[in-house]
Amino acid sequence: MTYAVKEIFLTLQGEGRQAGRRAVFLRFAGCNLWTGREADRAKAVCQFCDTDFVGTDGEGGGKFASAEALADRVATLWGDGEDYRLIVITGGEPLLQLDAPLIEALHARGFQVAVESNGTIAAPPGIDWLCISPKAGSDIVQRTGDELKLVWPQAGIDPADIEQWGFVHFLVQPMDGPDRKVSEQAAIELVMVRPRWRLTTQTHKMLGLQ
Repeated sequence: MTYAVKEIFLTLQGEGRQAGRRAVFLRFAGCNLWTGREADRAKAVCQFCDTDFVGTDGEGGGKFASAEALADRVATLWGDGEDYRLIVITGGEPLLQLDAPLIEALHARGFQVAVESNGTIAAPPGIDWLCISPKAGSDIVQRTGDELKLVWPQAGIDPADIEQWGFVHFLVQPMDGPDRKVSEQAAIELVMVRPRWRLTTQTHKMLGLQ
């Protein structure tokens, strides 16, 4: 399989329960809820995405002909040190491309494999940390995992309903954009009313990281 990668870089995880950890970020190109083109945003299932996942022209991006070649690139970016290796695989929608050979190749190089998905595709076995971020209007088939991250507010999603899904952690993240302050207040209010949820913020944006 050839993997289309938008970008790969070394940074700190900025969101969720693993925020602050050193990690290699691997962003796959492509998504099943939006083409990534602004002309198509208004008719997309997910209209608030703030990520460029189109093409393979980002930092470290390209097409990789094998799982071994891609895993080697990830290991090179991490550098020396065998302990606490973490890769965060995201997109777009990473489960359009992530497969068992790549997971195995990353494990062989000592990486804990974390994935951030929209939940519309069933996750393959072997993922060490699975974060699902549901989007209103999509068919969520992956309803178990380590972390559910709800971007808020979203019309068409009821937090009370998804609290019944099989996740360990339930996180609410204010939607970024011109109404960010309103979103922050809405997220705070959700946690105050439904204490199973925990507020998470995009600390990488605050710190000026990728």
